[in-house]
Parts: sequence; structure tokens; C-alpha cells
Amino acid sequence: MKKIVWLILTFTIVACATPGQSNFDHQQRKWQEAKIPHYRFDLRIVCYCPFRGRMPLHVEVLDGQIVSMQDVRGGVITQSDIHFEYFERHATIDRLFSLLQTYQSGKSDRVTVKFHPVYGFPERITVDRIKGAADDEIGFVVSKFEQLP
Repeated sequence: MKKIVWLILTFTIVACATPGQSNFDHQQRKWQEAKIPHYRFDLRIVCYCPFRGRMPLHVEVLDGQIVSMQDVRGGVITQSDIHFEYFERHATIDRLFSLLQTYQSGKSDRVTVKFHPVYGFPERITVDRIKGAADDEIGFVVSKFEQLP
């Protein structure tokens, strides 16, 4: 009898979970279980923004902290850069997961994501914030991910 009750309870919980959230949790768990403290990647922020000519950014991360960030021309991005705070908000894999969760739980019209098949991090996030509005879309593309020693 206890087995049947547990089965019913399990199926009820699974049925109530949203597919997007359970996939998000699964992918984030993959990333956390990979335990990659030192990595490098290119981040392209796709939007109608004044900095789009600087994309992609080349980012190096160690223990969750940004070690270095450069734009496509090789310019080092420091705290004095006019766009530093905006870039910094998106420049680690953990921050991209937070960003994705914020967009998925917010009022965006549509959020799509493609996860890395091995490590689970978001490779592509596309957000349409307002249905029918022009130029409100934003995207984040991770490429050239490399685990470092």
C-alpha cells in the first residue's frame, strides 16, 4: 500500500513540475556536477545596443570570478569601461543561469534556450520581452568554451 501511495505522490509531483523548470534544474545540475573552476569562452550579446560592434567578448573565469574580459578587437574591459557593469552581469556561466531563470520567471513573451549537451550550460538564450514590439529582443550566445587547467 505504501508503494502505491509513493508512486501516486511521485507522479503527481512530476506532473505538476513545469517542463522548462525541470529541464533548467537538470542542466544547471549538470553544470554544477562538472565542477569546472577555470574556463574561457566567447560571449556574444545580441541586441540593438551601442556596444554590439564589440562582440563577442572573450571571457576567462576562475572560481566564479572574472579574471579577464576583452572585446573582439582585443581591448581589455576594465571597471572604467562605460559598459563594464552590463558585461560583468552576464560574464560567467553561473550568471547566465541566473539571468535565464530571471527571464523565465518574469514577464517576457518568449524565452528559448539551448543547453550544452555535455556540461549543461546555456549555449544560446533568446528573449522576446514584448510580443509584437520591434527591437526589444535580446540574445546571449556562448561559444568556444574551453576548460582551463
